[in-house]
Amino acid sequence: MLQQKAPSRTLQLLIGGAILGILAFLLVYGFTPLDITNDTFCRGGYMEKDIQQHYAGWLFYRQNAQGFPLCVTQFINAPSGVSIAYTDSIPLVAALCRPLANWLGGTFQYFGWFTLVCFALQGAFGATLCGLFTSNSVVLPLLGDLLFVSSPILYERAFRHTSLGAQWLILAALYFYFRARRQGRFASKGLFFLNILAIGIHPYFVPMTYAITFALLLEHVVSTHRWKGPALYLTADLVCTLLLGWLLGLFYGTATSGGQALYGYFSMNLNALWNPMGVNGTIYSRVLPAQNQLNGNYDAFAYLGLGVLIAVPLLLIGNFRRFLCFLRKHWALLAVCVILTLFAISHVVTANGVTLFTFPLPASLIQLFSVFRSGGRLFWPVYYLLLLFAFVGTVRLPRPIVMVSLLALVQIWDVSPGMVQRHQDMVSATQSPAFPSGLESDFWQSAQSYDHLESVQGIQDDALHLALFAADNGMTTNDPFAARYDAAALESERAVVLQELASGNLRDDTLYLFEEEGAFLQSVEPVRNSAWCGKVSSSDGTSNWYVIAPGLQGCSFDNLCTPYDENYPLRFAEYTDALWNRGVLDSTKQTVCFADSPFARSKLEGATYICDDGQMYRITKLDDSDPGWLMVTLDIEDATVLWDQELTTK
Repeated sequence: MLQQKAPSRTLQLLIGGAILGILAFLLVYGFTPLDITNDTFCRGGYMEKDIQQHYAGWLFYRQNAQGFPLCVTQFINAPSGVSIAYTDSIPLVAALCRPLANWLGGTFQYFGWFTLVCFALQGAFGATLCGLFTSNSVVLPLLGDLLFVSSPILYERAFRHTSLGAQWLILAALYFYFRARRQGRFASKGLFFLNILAIGIHPYFVPMTYAITFALLLEHVVSTHRWKGPALYLTADLVCTLLLGWLLGLFYGTATSGGQALYGYFSMNLNALWNPMGVNGTIYSRVLPAQNQLNGNYDAFAYLGLGVLIAVPLLLIGNFRRFLCFLRKHWALLAVCVILTLFAISHVVTANGVTLFTFPLPASLIQLFSVFRSGGRLFWPVYYLLLLFAFVGTVRLPRPIVMVSLLALVQIWDVSPGMVQRHQDMVSATQSPAFPSGLESDFWQSAQSYDHLESVQGIQDDALHLALFAADNGMTTNDPFAARYDAAALESERAVVLQELASGNLRDDTLYLFEEEGAFLQSVEPVRNSAWCGKVSSSDGTSNWYVIAPGLQGCSFDNLCTPYDENYPLRFAEYTDALWNRGVLDSTKQTVCFADSPFARSKLEGATYICDDGQMYRITKLDDSDPGWLMVTLDIEDATVLWDQELTTK
């Protein structure tokens, strides 16, 4: 009788680690996100509203006629279109799922299954990475894998941005790096494939996996004095990576020009490793308190966990010579880790609630670095190397199973409050909307008949619910709803629309929206008789849209709508700078400003009083010398009492 060959240790670790990752996912997420026909958690948002952007991008792409490059949709940022890579909709997965989704019909969301696969692969590569530093044992690597499947940054990022839950790419890159180093080779097929795959999931992973790849190649070149093979390998890898990015539309048009120069804003605070504060006040520690942060430090969350924080310094002291030997051997990996860390900290160096200093950088360099403006994320390879160091050092202690078990136990015990909170966030999102929509007026039911939504000016309130509204109703929109877009092209397109409105021309199939009342009032007068025009609000008053709706003139809507007519109220301009506070001049509190428009002029020119709820305040001066503004001086002690009030004139 033939004896079956036992599965290899690597396969056992892959399977065992994947099971640990799946269990971690189910404990936190549950089974609901695995129902592809249930998109409640995508629409409600389970921690931040960003998941609505990711899901809306998928809906727009699914409805758009398939074109080339893949993953470009003209339904948003119309008419130019944009790749859904910039809505963080995981373009490679979207392209693969689209045929199946269209064949099945109905609701189809892949975000739950994608996250499950990420957790499984996080566990699989965490276990095999630990397995490289132990001999024979399967138990020790699986115990060490608990550090990786309970990683606080995994939960923080997977909940905030689904695509950034693919942190297994970093673990896999480290695994292939160490394995190739031991085998004395540079041509790692695994790294080659990971670098290409990364751009199809999220571009932020590309510099991380390539940094590890570059370290491998550089160490090989220096040790062998042969550079042609590594150069050819790197060139081929870059070409294939760029090719996939092009196929998925990442280089479509000039989509990358819409990003602001925000490098340094989302930097890593120097307290990040021991600061357990996540987004929405979630604390990932039972012991350590939340630390202060500045600006966008929250996006560089990198809490190590109490077990690792205790282990790393102790192991470093006890194994300092061995650690130095490791660094000398892997000097290029050390170099890229230093570079990634410095990039994450950025030129704006923060510690707790203080900016220590800002190192001056040329504007051109800041603009270049802002391609990866959330630079704090690039610390993740260093973060996972610190987790690996804690495991490897603990394994070499006496009674390693006991010591690694203790390390994992302390780590999970410490970070478990954050995991519990994330579970509660998911349960809440699958039962009721975490972020209720402001599109509550019955006006929006009538607005479903339009084919195009035109954001004429500004970023609309409740923009992501508005994106879902447009996607659900098969509408195109000029609003990009994306992290990157061609800002110049968008403004040019908006200028054309403003010229049409000024000429009294309306597109019958288009709903026009304005962010600011002043811009709305400057455009509405020539078209007021051909459309319903006015203000639409949410029930709590936090969201407002200024609307021109062709064909709906004469219609009446609920009390969330204020029609533009002779009774339309006058309001201060929401203008604030060093001298003005929400439309009131700070020095006197008697001069107020309004956005100049035919409406405002008709109300103010010739008026004697501004009235509010029965009170009348005499106008002593009207000044229109500053283009775009009407400044009115009142006989009033403090005009701030009129902020946000609906005013009339007499």
